[in-house]
Amino acid sequence: MNSEGVRKLITLFIALGISIAISAGVSFAGPKEGEAIFKKQNCGKCHQTKGPATEKTFKDQMKKKGPELWYAGDKFKKDWLEEWLANPTIIRPLKYNSITEKNTGGHPALSKSQAKDVAAYLLTLKSGAVKEGVVKEKSSPRAKLSFKKKYGCIGCHTIKKGKKKKIGGITGPDLSEAGKRLKGDWVYMYLKKPKLFKPVKRMPIFTGIINDAEMKALAGFVASQGRKKK
Repeated sequence: MNSEGVRKLITLFIALGISIAISAGVSFAGPKEGEAIFKKQNCGKCHQTKGPATEKTFKDQMKKKGPELWYAGDKFKKDWLEEWLANPTIIRPLKYNSITEKNTGGHPALSKSQAKDVAAYLLTLKSGAVKEGVVKEKSSPRAKLSFKKKYGCIGCHTIKKGKKKKIGGITGPDLSEAGKRLKGDWVYMYLKKPKLFKPVKRMPIFTGIINDAEMKALAGFVASQGRKKK
Protein backbone atom coordinates (compact mmCIF):
# COMPACT_ATOMS: atom_id res chain seq x y z
CA MET A 1 0.00 0.00 0.00
CA ASN A 2 1.38 3.39 -0.97
CA SER A 3 1.53 6.45 1.31
CA GLU A 4 -1.70 7.89 -0.09
CA GLY A 5 -3.52 4.65 0.70
CA VAL A 6 -2.14 4.63 4.24
CA ARG A 7 -3.25 8.24 4.75
CA LYS A 8 -6.79 7.45 3.57
CA LEU A 9 -6.95 4.38 5.81
CA ILE A 10 -5.83 6.39 8.87
CA THR A 11 -8.41 9.07 8.08
CA LEU A 12 -11.10 6.38 7.80
CA PHE A 13 -10.15 4.87 11.17
CA ILE A 14 -10.18 8.30 12.85
CA ALA A 15 -13.58 9.13 11.39
CA LEU A 16 -14.93 5.73 12.42
CA GLY A 17 -13.60 6.18 15.94
CA ILE A 18 -15.17 9.61 16.29
CA SER A 19 -18.47 8.31 14.97
CA ILE A 20 -18.50 5.46 17.50
CA ALA A 21 -17.57 7.83 20.33
CA ILE A 22 -20.33 10.28 19.44
CA SER A 23 -22.85 7.43 19.29
CA ALA A 24 -21.70 6.39 22.78
CA GLY A 25 -22.19 9.91 24.11
CA VAL A 26 -18.51 10.77 24.45
CA SER A 27 -17.78 14.50 24.35
CA PHE A 28 -14.75 16.01 22.63
CA ALA A 29 -15.33 19.44 24.12
CA GLY A 30 -12.77 21.33 26.17
CA PRO A 31 -11.47 24.83 27.00
CA LYS A 32 -12.90 26.57 23.89
CA GLU A 33 -16.31 25.04 24.44
CA GLY A 34 -16.06 25.87 28.14
CA GLU A 35 -15.30 29.49 27.36
CA ALA A 36 -18.35 29.64 25.10
CA ILE A 37 -20.54 28.22 27.87
CA PHE A 38 -19.00 30.67 30.37
CA LYS A 39 -19.91 33.59 28.09
CA LYS A 40 -23.37 32.24 27.26
CA GLN A 41 -24.18 31.87 30.96
CA ASN A 42 -22.98 35.47 31.48
CA CYS A 43 -20.57 34.34 34.21
CA GLY A 44 -18.36 37.32 33.41
CA LYS A 45 -20.98 39.56 35.02
CA CYS A 46 -19.73 38.40 38.42
CA HIS A 47 -16.27 36.98 37.73
CA GLN A 48 -13.16 38.67 36.31
CA THR A 49 -11.28 36.41 33.89
CA LYS A 50 -8.58 38.78 32.65
CA GLY A 51 -5.74 40.03 34.83
CA PRO A 52 -4.04 41.73 36.36
CA ALA A 53 -6.08 42.96 39.31
CA THR A 54 -7.44 46.46 38.78
CA GLU A 55 -9.07 47.48 42.07
CA LYS A 56 -7.31 50.26 43.99
CA THR A 57 -9.79 51.06 46.76
CA PHE A 58 -12.38 49.21 48.84
CA LYS A 59 -15.01 50.96 46.74
CA ASP A 60 -13.57 49.20 43.69
CA GLN A 61 -13.59 45.87 45.50
CA MET A 62 -17.16 46.28 46.72
CA LYS A 63 -18.35 46.59 43.12
CA LYS A 64 -17.32 43.00 42.47
CA LYS A 65 -20.06 40.40 42.76
CA GLY A 66 -17.90 37.29 42.87
CA PRO A 67 -14.30 36.06 43.21
CA GLU A 68 -11.74 36.80 40.51
CA LEU A 69 -11.07 33.87 38.20
CA TRP A 70 -8.21 35.19 36.09
CA TYR A 71 -5.84 32.98 38.09
CA ALA A 72 -8.24 30.03 38.53
CA GLY A 73 -5.73 27.64 36.95
CA ASP A 74 -3.19 28.55 39.61
CA LYS A 75 -5.68 28.28 42.45
CA PHE A 76 -8.11 25.39 41.96
CA LYS A 77 -7.75 21.63 41.67
CA LYS A 78 -9.40 20.03 38.63
CA ASP A 79 -11.55 17.36 40.31
CA TRP A 80 -12.95 19.78 42.86
CA LEU A 81 -13.68 22.46 40.26
CA GLU A 82 -15.58 20.08 38.01
CA GLU A 83 -17.61 18.77 40.93
CA TRP A 84 -18.37 22.21 42.36
CA LEU A 85 -19.53 23.67 39.04
CA ALA A 86 -22.02 20.81 38.71
CA ASN A 87 -23.07 20.91 42.37
CA PRO A 88 -22.20 24.29 43.97
CA THR A 89 -21.82 24.30 47.74
CA ILE A 90 -21.23 27.18 50.14
CA ILE A 91 -17.55 28.01 50.69
CA ARG A 92 -17.98 31.41 52.28
CA PRO A 93 -20.27 31.43 55.34
CA LEU A 94 -20.99 35.10 54.59
CA LYS A 95 -21.90 36.69 51.26
CA TYR A 96 -19.06 37.84 49.05
CA ASN A 97 -17.80 41.26 50.20
CA SER A 98 -19.97 41.16 53.32
CA ILE A 99 -19.09 40.69 57.00
CA THR A 100 -22.70 40.59 58.20
CA GLU A 101 -24.97 38.90 55.63
CA LYS A 102 -25.26 35.13 55.64
CA ASN A 103 -24.46 33.31 52.42
CA THR A 104 -27.54 31.36 51.38
CA GLY A 105 -25.98 29.87 48.26
CA GLY A 106 -27.87 29.84 44.99
CA HIS A 107 -24.95 29.76 42.55
CA PRO A 108 -26.17 28.37 39.18
CA ALA A 109 -25.30 24.73 38.54
CA LEU A 110 -24.06 23.32 35.24
CA SER A 111 -24.59 19.88 33.78
CA LYS A 112 -21.70 17.47 34.32
CA SER A 113 -20.50 17.82 30.73
CA GLN A 114 -20.75 21.62 30.89
CA ALA A 115 -18.92 21.62 34.22
CA LYS A 116 -16.02 19.67 32.72
CA ASP A 117 -15.75 22.05 29.79
CA VAL A 118 -15.96 25.21 31.90
CA ALA A 119 -13.45 23.76 34.37
CA ALA A 120 -11.10 23.00 31.47
CA TYR A 121 -11.40 26.62 30.37
CA LEU A 122 -10.91 28.08 33.85
CA LEU A 123 -7.84 25.94 34.43
CA THR A 124 -6.16 27.63 31.47
CA LEU A 125 -6.39 30.99 33.26
CA LYS A 126 -3.10 31.59 35.06
CA SER A 127 -1.21 34.56 36.45
CA GLY A 128 2.22 33.37 35.38
CA ALA A 129 3.51 33.96 38.91
CA VAL A 130 2.83 30.58 40.54
CA LYS A 131 5.44 27.85 40.24
CA GLU A 132 4.39 24.24 40.71
CA GLY A 133 6.00 21.81 43.15
CA VAL A 134 7.19 24.46 45.60
CA VAL A 135 4.91 23.49 48.50
CA LYS A 136 4.41 20.08 50.08
CA GLU A 137 0.71 19.75 50.81
CA LYS A 138 0.88 18.31 54.29
CA SER A 139 0.10 19.33 57.84
CA SER A 140 2.61 19.73 60.64
CA PRO A 141 2.18 20.52 64.35
CA ARG A 142 4.17 23.74 63.96
CA ALA A 143 2.15 24.97 60.99
CA LYS A 144 -1.11 24.10 62.77
CA LEU A 145 0.02 26.07 65.81
CA SER A 146 0.96 29.03 63.60
CA PHE A 147 -2.45 28.92 61.92
CA LYS A 148 -4.44 28.62 65.13
CA LYS A 149 -2.50 30.74 67.61
CA LYS A 150 0.58 32.53 66.35
CA TYR A 151 -1.13 34.37 63.48
CA GLY A 152 -4.77 33.91 64.46
CA CYS A 153 -5.95 32.67 61.04
CA ILE A 154 -8.62 30.70 62.83
CA GLY A 155 -10.26 33.96 63.85
CA CYS A 156 -11.61 34.31 60.30
CA HIS A 157 -11.30 30.84 58.77
CA THR A 158 -12.88 27.54 59.74
CA ILE A 159 -10.98 24.25 59.95
CA LYS A 160 -11.98 20.84 61.23
CA LYS A 161 -11.50 19.59 64.74
CA GLY A 162 -11.80 15.85 64.56
CA LYS A 163 -13.91 14.23 61.86
CA LYS A 164 -17.06 16.34 62.05
CA LYS A 165 -16.71 19.39 64.28
CA LYS A 166 -15.56 22.69 62.81
CA ILE A 167 -13.87 25.51 64.67
CA GLY A 168 -12.98 29.05 63.67
CA GLY A 169 -14.43 32.29 62.38
CA ILE A 170 -16.81 32.93 59.51
CA THR A 171 -15.63 36.20 57.95
CA GLY A 172 -13.26 34.37 55.60
CA PRO A 173 -13.73 31.32 53.34
CA ASP A 174 -14.18 27.94 55.05
CA LEU A 175 -10.85 26.07 54.87
CA SER A 176 -12.01 22.78 56.38
CA GLU A 177 -12.00 21.18 52.90
CA ALA A 178 -9.36 23.45 51.37
CA GLY A 179 -7.08 20.55 50.49
CA LYS A 180 -9.61 19.35 47.93
CA ARG A 181 -10.05 22.83 46.51
CA LEU A 182 -6.83 24.86 46.70
CA LYS A 183 -3.35 24.25 45.35
CA GLY A 184 -0.66 24.71 47.98
CA ASP A 185 1.61 26.53 45.54
CA TRP A 186 -1.08 29.17 44.99
CA VAL A 187 -1.75 29.58 48.73
CA TYR A 188 1.96 30.18 49.25
CA MET A 189 2.17 32.82 46.52
CA TYR A 190 -1.03 34.45 47.80
CA LEU A 191 0.66 34.85 51.18
CA LYS A 192 3.93 35.97 49.60
CA LYS A 193 2.57 38.43 47.03
CA PRO A 194 -1.04 39.15 48.03
CA LYS A 195 -1.36 42.42 46.13
CA LEU A 196 -0.66 40.62 42.88
CA PHE A 197 -3.93 38.70 43.23
CA LYS A 198 -5.98 41.04 45.39
CA PRO A 199 -4.61 44.56 45.98
CA VAL A 200 -7.48 45.48 48.30
CA LYS A 201 -8.63 42.98 50.90
CA ARG A 202 -9.50 42.58 54.56
CA MET A 203 -7.08 39.73 55.16
CA PRO A 204 -3.84 40.90 56.82
CA ILE A 205 -0.69 41.10 54.71
CA PHE A 206 2.04 38.89 56.15
CA THR A 207 4.86 39.84 53.80
CA GLY A 208 7.87 40.74 55.95
CA ILE A 209 6.20 39.21 59.01
CA ILE A 210 6.21 35.50 58.14
CA ASN A 211 9.45 34.12 56.73
CA ASP A 212 9.50 32.09 53.52
CA ALA A 213 9.82 28.67 55.16
CA GLU A 214 6.90 29.33 57.48
CA MET A 215 4.77 30.60 54.60
CA LYS A 216 5.38 27.35 52.75
CA ALA A 217 4.50 25.36 55.86
CA LEU A 218 1.28 27.32 56.36
CA ALA A 219 0.36 26.89 52.70
CA GLY A 220 0.99 23.16 53.00
CA PHE A 221 -1.19 23.01 56.11
CA VAL A 222 -4.08 24.80 54.39
CA ALA A 223 -3.76 22.61 51.29
CA SER A 224 -3.89 19.47 53.43
CA GLN A 225 -7.23 20.25 55.08
CA GLY A 226 -10.00 17.78 54.31
CA ARG A 227 -7.82 15.47 52.26
CA LYS A 228 -7.65 11.79 53.01
CA LYS A 229 -4.36 10.76 54.53
CA LYS A 230 -2.38 8.40 52.29
